[in-house]
Amino acid sequence: METPAARGSGTPEPDATGEPGGPRFRAGGGRGQGPERVRPNGRRATGADRPVLPGLPAEESLLDSSPTTMGSPEGRFHFAIDRGGTFTDVFAQCPGGHVRVLKLLSEDPANYVDAPTEGIRRILEQEGGMLLPRDRPLDTSRIASIRMGTTVATNALLERCGERVALLVTRGFRDLLHVGTQAREDLFDLAVPMPEMLYEEVLEVDERVVLYREEPGAGMPVKGRTGDLLEVQQPVDLGGLRGKLEGLLSRGIRSLAVVLMHSYTWAQHEQQVGALARELGFTHVSLSSEAMPMVRIVPRGHTACADAYLTPTIQRYVQGFRRGFQGQLKDVQVLFMRSDGGLAPMDSFSGSRAVLSGPAGGVVGYSATTYRVEGGHPVIGFDMGGTSTDVSRYAGEFEHVFEASTAGVTLQAPQLDINTVAAGGGSRLFFRPLRGGARVCRSPPWPRLLPQRHSGLLSALGLALADVVHEAQEPCSLPYAPETFVQLDQRLSRLEEQCVDALRAQGFPRAQISTESFLHLRYQGTDCALMVSAHQHPATAHSPRAGDFGAGFVERYMREFGFIIPERPVVVDDVRVRGTGRSGLRLEYVPKAQSGPPRVDKTTRCYFEGGYQETPVYLLGELGAGHKLQGPCLLIDSNSTILVEPACQAEVTETGDIRISVGAEAPGTVGAQLDPIHLSIFSHRFMSIAEQMGRILQRTAISTNIKERLDFSCALFGPDGGLVSNAPHIPVHLGAMQETVQFQIQHVGADLHPGDVLLSNHPCAGGSHLPDLTVITPVFWPGQTRPVFYVASRGHHADIGGITPGSMPPHSTTLQQEGAIFLSFRLVQAGVFQEEAVTEALRAPGNIPGCSGTRNLHDNLSDLRAQVAANQKGIQLVGELIGQYGLDVVQAYMGHIQANAELAVRDMLRAFGTSRQAQGLPLEVSAEDHMDDGSPIRLRVQIDVSEGSAVFDFSGTGPEVLGNLNAPRAITLSALIYCLRCLVGRDIPLNQGCLAPVHVVIPKGSILDPSPEAAVVGGNVLTSQRVVDVILGAFGACAASQGCMNNVTLGNAHMGYYETVAGGAGAGPGWHGRSGVHSHMTNTRITDPEILESRYPVILRRFELRLGSGGRGRFRGGDGVIRELLFREEALLSVLTERRAFQPYGLMGGEPGTRGLNLLIRKGGRTVNLGGKTSVLVSPGDVFCLHTPGGGGYGDPEDPAPLPASLLQPLAFPERGSVYEYRRAQETV
Repeated sequence: METPAARGSGTPEPDATGEPGGPRFRAGGGRGQGPERVRPNGRRATGADRPVLPGLPAEESLLDSSPTTMGSPEGRFHFAIDRGGTFTDVFAQCPGGHVRVLKLLSEDPANYVDAPTEGIRRILEQEGGMLLPRDRPLDTSRIASIRMGTTVATNALLERCGERVALLVTRGFRDLLHVGTQAREDLFDLAVPMPEMLYEEVLEVDERVVLYREEPGAGMPVKGRTGDLLEVQQPVDLGGLRGKLEGLLSRGIRSLAVVLMHSYTWAQHEQQVGALARELGFTHVSLSSEAMPMVRIVPRGHTACADAYLTPTIQRYVQGFRRGFQGQLKDVQVLFMRSDGGLAPMDSFSGSRAVLSGPAGGVVGYSATTYRVEGGHPVIGFDMGGTSTDVSRYAGEFEHVFEASTAGVTLQAPQLDINTVAAGGGSRLFFRPLRGGARVCRSPPWPRLLPQRHSGLLSALGLALADVVHEAQEPCSLPYAPETFVQLDQRLSRLEEQCVDALRAQGFPRAQISTESFLHLRYQGTDCALMVSAHQHPATAHSPRAGDFGAGFVERYMREFGFIIPERPVVVDDVRVRGTGRSGLRLEYVPKAQSGPPRVDKTTRCYFEGGYQETPVYLLGELGAGHKLQGPCLLIDSNSTILVEPACQAEVTETGDIRISVGAEAPGTVGAQLDPIHLSIFSHRFMSIAEQMGRILQRTAISTNIKERLDFSCALFGPDGGLVSNAPHIPVHLGAMQETVQFQIQHVGADLHPGDVLLSNHPCAGGSHLPDLTVITPVFWPGQTRPVFYVASRGHHADIGGITPGSMPPHSTTLQQEGAIFLSFRLVQAGVFQEEAVTEALRAPGNIPGCSGTRNLHDNLSDLRAQVAANQKGIQLVGELIGQYGLDVVQAYMGHIQANAELAVRDMLRAFGTSRQAQGLPLEVSAEDHMDDGSPIRLRVQIDVSEGSAVFDFSGTGPEVLGNLNAPRAITLSALIYCLRCLVGRDIPLNQGCLAPVHVVIPKGSILDPSPEAAVVGGNVLTSQRVVDVILGAFGACAASQGCMNNVTLGNAHMGYYETVAGGAGAGPGWHGRSGVHSHMTNTRITDPEILESRYPVILRRFELRLGSGGRGRFRGGDGVIRELLFREEALLSVLTERRAFQPYGLMGGEPGTRGLNLLIRKGGRTVNLGGKTSVLVSPGDVFCLHTPGGGGYGDPEDPAPLPASLLQPLAFPERGSVYEYRRAQETV
């Protein structure tokens, strides 16, 4: 049954009089398709005699907030216009204060060229009582202001139809933005679809600036605007650059993005390049140091490219809009909405600040009209447009994010936190009450739905209510400490002065200007920075004069993460001031007095669950304050339709809006039998439990690995230990945790009680490698003697001891050398955390010669407590689910969901076998590949078409090795479940049902099922990749990807660093392999070059694609990368890599990818091949040069047949927002 709801839908079709008529409803109205009837009298129309065109509703008055703002009673018009992807909404305050609103199609070339201009023309025509021809510029003498939100920038980004752009970047980084974070968007899409770059060409600029260190031969330092000292190692070669720029001009490129290393603090080089480019005639130049002067070159570079790509498009639109008016709007204040919810003058409206221009107006609209009316309760905004559906939240202040992705482009700019969650048009908002199992349970208290009276034009109304904003920001690298407070105050004062001057230049008196100061703060050694305002924390004797930012930071950090780190210093990354010129109008609504019960305009029939019901239709304009309407009913005006469903009640508020109380459905029951709708509901509820556990773990953990890299997984398991739901965070964790839980069930047996929590990491107990610590908690239920579910969380701990820091040694030969070992350890017993015992176990490796105990006990203990807390959250959520539906129903749907996954895999196997039979091919497939030491990985797969099952037999695989390439059995199962999910090719729940149709044979004592004492760290990160290559090769799904994670570790007495590096992806039937990306069993992000150089004693000399390293084929394999690190201190360099001997294979005639190569170039020039696995001491001036493997090609490269059209289809809508970014981060760790 559809749930009680209020739904904003389309606009009623107006009849010839402008009144809604007929039972048909659609979006739009007032398109001017019929004869336009006006009254050409010489006076201003009022009340009953004002001319009305179709689509124009009744008037209402407005009260101005100041005599100089929009809405001042000066006899001129003020327009607020939202140009959306489908409709354009116009909100106009007319002379005298009354309002007209209008909705029309954004694109209607048969009737008009530009929708906003047409909307203004129609209202001027109606109010003036005279015809205004469309082919003549409009007279602006009666227009005081125009405010606009537009999707021009967003559409250009989505459709990739912006300006032709060239990227100018520091030499050695030509492909930096292509590689980006090196993570792929979709874990399971073998084609690795990624958005195309916005730039068309790349020019490398000969220049280099590095952070200053007192090194032999270093030049004189210069001071950057952050306060950091820098060394200009190479000035800009402007002479060499001139000819290259002239070449770009000759090829028709007129817009540039300039992105140079460390320009956030040293902008001079970018400024020199920009000056030269403008001198040569480039029409637009975006400098990354101006677009967003924040550290991290990758998002800053994307922002500059977006600015160069979009701003010329916006400027062309603005110029075209101007041409529709006399004098090109010279004497009219024209303001555009920015992504941050503030208005900016037309001439300073830029592409990187414009992508949320339209939806930002809606947030301003509902925040201003709903929040205070509802007593200051937080409000969720639901904005369903024609092309997308956006969700946001307002709780007294705008929630901003400072880095977000739109259409695959990461922008570093203040943006309202608006989450695009669905396509527009047909999307619906509904609530569904929770119902019990074999009994009726009470519905919880219902939220209220608050359709604003202008809900169909809320973004336009928000533009009318918005303020003008000017922001100033600059980078900083000062500690937040008493000795720096004076400097911080000086910087904030300077930025405040800039904001005030800019707003006064726009005509705002000082009394209408307010400013708010922010510091971008983080704990030293972490990446989690928070933009903190001090507006609720006044200055004290121990804070800057601008406010107690430290108190604000601690309060917000505790709120966000549940703890603070008082012993760690706090660092200021940026200083920012937001200036606001108060300019928005304020609505004053005079409620219409009731004159009896509301009049029913007509009655129609609407279909709800159970059949058609007679549904009265009311005209919104006739309803008065206090009128109550019982659902079902329809409330309509010329711009919106609100459906009040059965069991709901609508009430007209004192402000003329509608408040809908959502009622409960008729009591119902949910049984254990399979129902498709409830299958989906339970699937999402189970997945939600795993995801919420993950949120608690991230919030309460302290280490960078878990809190910021999100290197963890959380999952729910059935009473037999079978996986029920596992949020897809880490591919190598997908099937492994099930083995861990099932081992504990067999090992512990009945000796498990409420209040007990187990800890394990041993490979023979389902572990992946030792740093991955798994915490398991049973879920008990009254009346049941054994656990009814289990919850578990697995987190990668940065250090648990062993022979090397980081517990990832490249040359370990026994498990004990890799750190602390837990087979089945009671971390919590009877509710008591066993701190002393676990501390002893974590220090135990120090008793082994050559080994150390954990090097970071504090973080280990904190993260283990966080894992226990995450599991406790899972227990709470499982308990709530059982309480609502009953244990029998919940466990029944657990089985249904597992069966659903099983069915999807069986269908895939059956289809694969049937296809081979149709081609006359055998039902047995096989594949073989080798580790670089020659160890074979062999697989035979026997398909049973009738059963939709398969036997995966790894017999013949090589024996356990002396090194650490041994992979525990759980790793092979993880690789298998990953491959099955990829081969299914659609979204299915990841649970034990995926493996139900599969019988796996792994020979004991082999490299894939080694002895308990075998070293395994390389098996987790390298052998897992080879297993995937073998499985996918057997099915002919795609050529081999780079088959390696390229593990690089460096460290000395005071620092340690670990990274994995991208390579080439394999090509497949219909796609080229992606270049410079992580593949298959890993998806870790790489550290931004500027962060790398600021925190570690290295210089990144080169990070670019290894051109030509992908295998040739009808579809080319992806290229690997070249990454060069120059060392500035002595350190121990360790590499753990593969595919240095055996090439990544090609398929169907495709050629193999190029092998990887690890080179060490000594300071004196000697070059040494390090091999695939080694540790070596490096000295200042030495360079490590990493060449990662390319992917294999697919198909005969000489095949003359033309390539088919791309098989990749874009998403139905571009998901975005903080919710999307959180999930995306979890899948890219």
